[in-house]
Amino acid sequence: MSARRIPNWLGYTAIIVAVILVQIIGGLATASSVSTWYQTLVKPPHNPPNWVFAPVWTILYILMTVAACRVWRVTRPSWRSLGWFWYQLQLNLLWSVAFFGLRSPQLALIVMLPLIYAIYRNYRAFRMHDAVAANLLLPYLAWVCFALTLNAGIVILNP
Repeated sequence: MSARRIPNWLGYTAIIVAVILVQIIGGLATASSVSTWYQTLVKPPHNPPNWVFAPVWTILYILMTVAACRVWRVTRPSWRSLGWFWYQLQLNLLWSVAFFGLRSPQLALIVMLPLIYAIYRNYRAFRMHDAVAANLLLPYLAWVCFALTLNAGIVILNP
């Protein structure tokens, strides 16, 4: 079925469900370690308090979802046009599983580089269709770049 035959509501639903699943699965991986193992790590001085992460990620997931839905609405692109969105979403989940689920900051740090690249490429791909959608991804890109410094700091401080 081509994207032009897929109704808007179905495209929106697929995007929303995918983001919610990533949020739930990532949250489950995180919950298994955040109050135990994560507390034992030495963190860099610029590490925010734990309560900051949930609202920030909730906002970022909402922005990602709105951005992807705008791109779907504006051009009804093929799923391939949303390819970088799907790819970065998978890497986002992989980071949570690597860092918290596997308790491997080193592996998570390795995942960060392609994740940042994929978010940037997602931004550029969305910009071709809708500048507002692309700009909605900028806080996400900024936060993940900040998270890279946190992740690297944890790797350095916890050999």
